[in-house]
Amino acid sequence: MNSEDIKQGEASALCRTYARYPLAVSRAEGTKLYTPEGRVYTDLLAGIAVCNLGHSHPELVEVIRAQAGKLIHVSNLFYQEEQVALAKSLLGTSHLQRVFFCNSGAEANEGAIKLARRYMREGRGEERYEIITLSGSFHGRTLATLTATGQDKIKTGFGPLPEGFITVPFADLEAMEAAMNERTAAVLIEMIQGEGGVKPLPEDYVRGLAALCAAKGVLLIVDEIQTGVGRTGKFWAHQHAGLKPDIVTVAKGLAGGLPMGAVMCTEEVSKGFPPGSHGTTFGGNALISAVASKVIEIIERDDLCGRAARMGDWLRGRLEGLRSRFPEKIAEVRVHGLMVGIELTHPGAEVWKELLGQGFVLNLTQDTVLRLLPPLVITEEELEAFCLALESILAKG
Repeated sequence: MNSEDIKQGEASALCRTYARYPLAVSRAEGTKLYTPEGRVYTDLLAGIAVCNLGHSHPELVEVIRAQAGKLIHVSNLFYQEEQVALAKSLLGTSHLQRVFFCNSGAEANEGAIKLARRYMREGRGEERYEIITLSGSFHGRTLATLTATGQDKIKTGFGPLPEGFITVPFADLEAMEAAMNERTAAVLIEMIQGEGGVKPLPEDYVRGLAALCAAKGVLLIVDEIQTGVGRTGKFWAHQHAGLKPDIVTVAKGLAGGLPMGAVMCTEEVSKGFPPGSHGTTFGGNALISAVASKVIEIIERDDLCGRAARMGDWLRGRLEGLRSRFPEKIAEVRVHGLMVGIELTHPGAEVWKELLGQGFVLNLTQDTVLRLLPPLVITEEELEAFCLALESILAKG
């Protein structure tokens, strides 16, 4: 099928939930995407921070082949060595002791919300159920996680929404303290709001929040769906601030393009999930667990966290140079490893469209922020080509 055949086929069969980019992808390799007609694009989005090792990584392809011939799925009624191996590898990257595997970021955040509420009731005997989140946040599209999300635009038409969620202003510690009460179970934050425009929480706020949660007996949940697995220059974004959350959620980059999420927690908080309290049919099956273990192995072996930090430092300097040259067009540059936001002073749709026309796939969020989430294996030459393209577009007037 050519691109037009694919587009017409979708128009007649799929629900209209996506405003697609004007691009059909037939195959991908490394950092490159290919259309059915053979046009090549540099992928600076990585499936929205999913394909951290690039596309069709040969070691992942080999694991998929081998594991598919051994065991794909039997459900979570059975013990599986692949899950155990992954659990040990994943927990080894953090301070946490227990993990629950699921299928997506929304499921991970939904699981974290359930875990916090049930731990408070069953583990501590307290009637705490409210979850506090921040304005501008994005936590998923299930009913609970879209209610937790601090953006009204994604909630339209889905009411009545579940109760027990409070949203407070971004990085306002006084507002957070005022919102806490005897019903507060947990605070759910992103260290860097991705959908919110690559917007980081100030470290002094984060430290103050951690101290406040500890003083009030409130759990701290960090949503690392987009920021985890090496994206920001450390395996977890909260590690930059020396934070030790009670619960951490992850998905996107965990299984190299296959659907997987996870909820990690302390030994104490895991008391909220006794047998029969939560579950999933597909979560953490043998195939996906084997692939995720290989992803972690490669990231650690090849120091892709350190590489993301170094590449981010280089790119920050290059983009700050463009901001100095075009201060009337670039308002701010926000770079955290290979999680990049270029905030324009004006709506960015035309700039995004021109970049796509020059062969660069990236994202536009919050109307003005060019968001880059490239594979962690992206080269300096590829990023330089993007910078030159952006420079040429901004210089046109």
